Order: sequence, then C-alpha cells, then structure tokens
Amino acid sequence: MESILKLFNSFDWAAFGQQFLYDSKNPLLFNNGFFVYFFSLFIVLFFALRHRHQARRYVFCLFSLYFFYKASGAFVGLVIISAIVDFYLSNAIYRTKTKSKKTGLLVLSIIFNLGMLFYFKYTDFFIEISNNWLETDFNPLNLILPIGISFYTFENLSYTIDVYRGDFKPAKKFTDYLLFLAFFPKLMMGPIVRAHDFVPQINKPYFVSDRDFAKGFYLIIAGLIKKLIISDFITLNMVDYVFDNPNLYTGLENLFAVYGYAMVIYCDFSGYSDIAIGIALWLGFHIPANFLSPYQSSSITEFWRRWHISLSTWLKDYLYIPLGGNRKFSISSFIFVGLFLVGAFFMSKNLFGFSDLVALGISIGLLILFLIPAIITKNPKGIAANFNLLTTMLLGGFWHGASWNFIIWGAIHGIGLAIHKIWMLLTGKALGSINNSMPYKIVMGLITFHFVCFGWVFFKAADFEIAVNMLQQIFFNFDTSVFLPFYANYQSVIWMIALAMALHLIPDDLIDKILDKPKKVSLVYYVTVFFGFLILYGYFKSSEQVLPIYLQF
Repeated sequence: MESILKLFNSFDWAAFGQQFLYDSKNPLLFNNGFFVYFFSLFIVLFFALRHRHQARRYVFCLFSLYFFYKASGAFVGLVIISAIVDFYLSNAIYRTKTKSKKTGLLVLSIIFNLGMLFYFKYTDFFIEISNNWLETDFNPLNLILPIGISFYTFENLSYTIDVYRGDFKPAKKFTDYLLFLAFFPKLMMGPIVRAHDFVPQINKPYFVSDRDFAKGFYLIIAGLIKKLIISDFITLNMVDYVFDNPNLYTGLENLFAVYGYAMVIYCDFSGYSDIAIGIALWLGFHIPANFLSPYQSSSITEFWRRWHISLSTWLKDYLYIPLGGNRKFSISSFIFVGLFLVGAFFMSKNLFGFSDLVALGISIGLLILFLIPAIITKNPKGIAANFNLLTTMLLGGFWHGASWNFIIWGAIHGIGLAIHKIWMLLTGKALGSINNSMPYKIVMGLITFHFVCFGWVFFKAADFEIAVNMLQQIFFNFDTSVFLPFYANYQSVIWMIALAMALHLIPDDLIDKILDKPKKVSLVYYVTVFFGFLILYGYFKSSEQVLPIYLQF
C-alpha cells in the first residue's frame, strides 16, 4: 500500500491534466496519439448507449465538441453559437407563412454566417488591399482563422436554404442539428455534408453490417497510408524545399516538385476524407465519396466531377444555379466578370509589366473567350452560362483563402472550363468517333493533368512572385542534364510520386466489388493489415508533424 501511495504522490498530475487541454502546437487530429484514447472511450460509451437514441446523441455532441476544442481551443464557441442561431432561424423560416418574412429570415442567416466567415478570414486581406491601393493606414487585426469555419459555414447555409426552398423539414431537436454540424469525423475538413442526407440517419437504430465495417476499415487504413506515408513523405523530402525557393532549382526539379504537390494535395485531402467517411461508417452513418480518382479525368469539366465533390456540388446547387446557371444572367455575374476583366487588366500591367494597350488586349481577349460559345451556338444563353461559371470558380477560389493566388487559381479553372466548352462545341461531332477511345483519353488526360498542375503552382506558392518564379524556371530553365543526379538524390521521393499516381489505376469501385462477394473477412485479416500499417508508418514516420493542407481553409 505504501508503494502505491508513493507512486500516486510522485505522479505528475498537472502534466496529466494538461493532456486534456487544448495545445496550439499539437492540435487533435486523426493521426494524433491522443485520438486513439479519445476514440476508444467514445466507442465504449457509444456502443453501450447505441439503443438509447437521446443518450447517444448527447454523447456524440459532447465528444464532437470536445474533439473540436482539442483541435481549435476557444473557437469551439463559434460552432455552438452558429448552431444555436441557425437552428432557431431555420425553424422560424419553416413556421413562417409569409414569403417576405421567410426571405428576411434567410437573408439574416446568410448575413450572420457569411459575416462571421468574412470577419475571420477576409478582414486582414481587405485591410491590406485598402492600404496598398487607397493608401489608407489601417492596422491589420492579425486574426487567427478558426479551424473548419469554411466548412461548417457552408453546411449552415445549405441547411437554411434547403428549409427556405421547402426541400427539407428542419430538425425539431437542437441536439440533432448540433450533431449534424459538429459531427467530429467531418467537422474540420469536410466532406461538406447536406442535412437531408445526414439528419435522417441520426435517430435510426444503430446497425453496422460486416460489409460496412470492412469498407470502413479499408477507407481508414487507405486514408492513413495516403496522408501519413505518401503525402507527408513527398512534402517533407521534396515539395517544401522547392516551393520555398524555386530559383535554387532547375526547371526539371521544379516540374517534379509540381507533380509531387499534385500527389500531395490529393493524398492529403482525399486521405482525410477517406478516414472521415470510414469512421462515419463504423458509427452507422453513410457519407458520399468526396474524391473519385480525379487525375483520371480527360477534361477539366470531368475533373470537377471527381475532385472535392462535396464542394463542387455545393457550389453548383447554391451558387451557380441561383446565379442563373446556363439559362440567364444575374447582376452578380456581371459584377464579378467585370471585376475579373478589370483585375486582368491591372494584373497584366502591374505584375507582368505589359503596356496599357497589351493589357487591354488581354482583357478583351478573355471577354471574347467567354462569348465564343454563344457565337458558335447562336444562343445568348451560352454567355450567361460562362459568366456564371466564371463567377462560381472565382468565388470557389476565394473560399479557399484570402489570397490573390487562390483567386488566380479559381480564374484559371474558370477559363479552363470555358475553353473546354469551346473545344467540345468545335470538335464534339468531328471527334465523336474517337473521343471514347483509349489513345484519345490518354492524350486528353495528360493535357488535363498538366493544366491542373499549372493551377496547383498558384495554389501552393506562398505568393504570386514565387509562383511566377517557378513557372519561369520550368519554361525557361529546363535543364534535362541534371536528371541523373536529381534522380540519385530524390530516388525514393520520385518512386513515391509514381506510387501515388498508380493509385489512380485502382478502380473506384474495386473495394465494393470485393466486398460484394459472399465471403466474411476474418479477424486475423484486420489484425494483420493493421499491424502491417503500423510497421510501414514506423518506417516512414518523420519527427516533423505535417498538418493537413485543408486545415488552413
């Protein structure tokens, strides 16, 4: 007894208690050691209460909020506040019979959600613009961006908009709404979940089939491998070095760094999405896939059907279609296209050093590009579709971050979609006999992949100057003679990039076809695969933690 008391007294209880508090240097993520204990305790309580719906909801909400607290500290309060506001506003919208009052309540919800997002994410950006362009002297607020705010803001908006449209009956219980918003597997980095898909699953009897468990296990392990082994290894051993100062490397090395980042952002984000979807499956929730081998795409249009699907469908349903879709114009479209063309003029002048005449020619050329489909089809609706598409992509780029690089990235994809539309109008019938052939798909796939990689340069680069320097190195300093020493130094990284690319050769429905076979997966298989992953992770693990890319959005 005395030895036990001595051990008890010598135990550092303060350090132990500190483990349960938020640590800004070590936020709680799926790859955090604390998450194992957190998830184990949650599973025990969740399973014990699986048949008691109300108690199960409370446990879910408390653990989700605590998970978010461990990841973001006091910003968990924003999730609670936004849940309270939108829960009551959505129910008020549903009960109100007058159209004008419904609209007013919806506008209030939009102002609240976008206002909160704008304040934290874009205030300093516009202060900088005001100081640079208008020569004001405002002090930046140096605001910290709350983790996950971009994701749960979009979920709040889709919820109230769906209720306003009459597409969805709002939750009557606050805990239902809070769980929809704060569901810990997807809270910080998505996927962006729709209420009409998620809320009806909350109070269903808990049931996880052998198939769901096996698929969840596959998704979790696959996601961990993609994020912790492939993405982190390429990031730490090549991508970060080259993107920090591209002028120190030849065009060949810069190009491989861009290829590496294309694999990094895919493995990082799709890996996290896979883990979130897999954990959700184990907990009895079905969340749609967020990625479908996007680099298999043979066009930029197809790419956006495969990449970050929850965001692209959200933008289509709540931005592109309300703007008028492919049918009509809106004032917002004219405003954003006008700003885009003016921005292209000043960017051509100030950033590229072109004369006024050349800069004006570039802006006019971009305008003509968006008018061509309407000219070809002799249908003015084509102009509306392109204007609305460009507006959507510009705002989609701005959603990712308060930076000109993200706006440029969105503009690149908007222009790419317009060019693809023109290509299809000009060649759709002429190439109809070959556009489904393998050679055609390979060629178009390579073109699409490199176009996407061109956009990733701006997405990853810390600023516009670094992006331009990298492109200049690739186009004007492409020295193939360095390949052999480059390969010798980066051999393991190059093969890891090749492995990441090879993942796209795996059919998206392969696991479903395997699990459809009437054969039960044994416990030995799960244990063997799990310990195999631990060995693999132990071999590649770095002492330096790599935070998920989309954690910053």
